[in-house]
Amino acid sequence: MVDVKEEFERNIGAELSDSDIERARVLLGVDLASKHHEHISTASYDSIRNFAFGVGDDNPLYVDEEYGATTRWGSQIAPNSMSQIIQAPMYGDPMPEDVKKAGKGLFKGIHVFVSGGTTDWYRPIYPGDRLYSYNGEESIEVKNSEFAGRSVIQVRRDVKLNQRGEVVSVHRILRVLTERKTAKSRGKYSAIEPASYTDEDIEKIDAIYAAETRRGAETRFWEDVRVGEQLPAMAKGPLTVTEVVAFHAGGYGFVPYGLKASRLAYQNRKRIPAFFVKNEMGVPDVAQRLHWDSAWAQAIGNPMAYDYGVMRETWFHHYLTDWAGDDGFVVRQQDSMRKFNYHGDMQFLSGEVVGKREQDGLFLIDLTMKMTNQRDVETTFAEATVALPSRDHGATLLPEVPADIARTTTRMWERHLELAEAKRRTPRV
Repeated sequence: MVDVKEEFERNIGAELSDSDIERARVLLGVDLASKHHEHISTASYDSIRNFAFGVGDDNPLYVDEEYGATTRWGSQIAPNSMSQIIQAPMYGDPMPEDVKKAGKGLFKGIHVFVSGGTTDWYRPIYPGDRLYSYNGEESIEVKNSEFAGRSVIQVRRDVKLNQRGEVVSVHRILRVLTERKTAKSRGKYSAIEPASYTDEDIEKIDAIYAAETRRGAETRFWEDVRVGEQLPAMAKGPLTVTEVVAFHAGGYGFVPYGLKASRLAYQNRKRIPAFFVKNEMGVPDVAQRLHWDSAWAQAIGNPMAYDYGVMRETWFHHYLTDWAGDDGFVVRQQDSMRKFNYHGDMQFLSGEVVGKREQDGLFLIDLTMKMTNQRDVETTFAEATVALPSRDHGATLLPEVPADIARTTTRMWERHLELAEAKRRTPRV
């Protein structure tokens, strides 16, 4: 048997270096076509349904092939949040040599977690839509945090476009990079005890689930919304390994590292050996398992395994679409994860309408939301903007793509088509 403590200690020694931070600055402002091929590259009736189920959303607009034909969209569509996990390889020019050199081995062995982000959506996702992306680092900041001492905050912009070259979404991902050993030594969260529930506790949670309502086909008009209006309660959890598995089954989390089996896992381990750490049986397993393996999570200073930040982003989106109804369109969501959501934890969602406005022909509602766990600790916050139909002006319009992003996307898409055509013309050997 492998000494787990010894194995963990051997794999938490990486340090944030000034050299890595300076090299990371070379990556700023460089947009590259993403060659990643996710588990889902093209939306389908089934993949949309499975993604919604993995989030805990049973809206027929997402899970019923026929229902959407009767709505403003004319078809089943995907939750906007699904844009993050659909990815087909996009052709593009190679990374400049200086950038490639700077990025090689960058922040090796450093723990990375998603702390939040901002997404702007411009088009719905229909069955048959194939999504591509290009991305680049927008900013980098060095900070000192209560949890992990010195840390690096990186924001990456990820532009998603469909097979028509239309921008679907722009996602800005806030990532926190910390030294595993520093986080462990500080032990900020070591006193947190695992959640425990009585039958009465579960009954109270079940009562919230039973009372949850979905606006659905009952149109929510902009004119009827009032500032100060409270959103109805929603619950998520208690978080279990099963919920994490369901989220993966919905399509999340296969790149850039990849979750693979048997021979493919062996090949992956040869490709990125630093990502694999032996478990208590001596088997090299992915560092990503801290989302379901509490022993490994403890190696970086957490008392137990915890969720993906993206899970909570999708939960906020579910909350918004339940409230807005089938005719609404979530235009923007900005979220921040302040505390971990551990296995066993509940997240109770609440929200409030804080503004309403007309802008560029869109009738917009601004909202704030938060999640609070069973310890009465506020863990996650979000701001969002939803476009609603108007009684006086008709159906929901879609927002315009900013001109600079539209120009860059057109250039990247044209280059993709050129390279794809050149590949088709190249004889196979």
